[in-house]
Amino acid sequence: MSTTEINELRQTIGQLRQCIGALRSQYGDARPITRLVNDLDRLDLDAADLEESPPPPIKGAPERRNDVIYVPDSRSDESAWMGAQDEGLGFHSRERTK
Repeated sequence: MSTTEINELRQTIGQLRQCIGALRSQYGDARPITRLVNDLDRLDLDAADLEESPPPPIKGAPERRNDVIYVPDSRSDESAWMGAQDEGLGFHSRERTK
């Protein structure tokens, strides 16, 4: 992990600490606030562990790419979807219509 990534992580944790501090001053030690403070402490510990002894990089990890993938607006072959289930839409195993 690069120094830049560690610095960005530390900065983000600092911003989160400020936000949680503002919430704590507004809501006191309400249960959700206390959990957020505990989570923040854990994040801080994990970041320190990562900085102190980073794990080895994953071999063959893909590099970040910012390539744009073009998705055409033209209609696709809808016969490929005939008989497919419409999970989450409230009806299953019905014929699809065009």
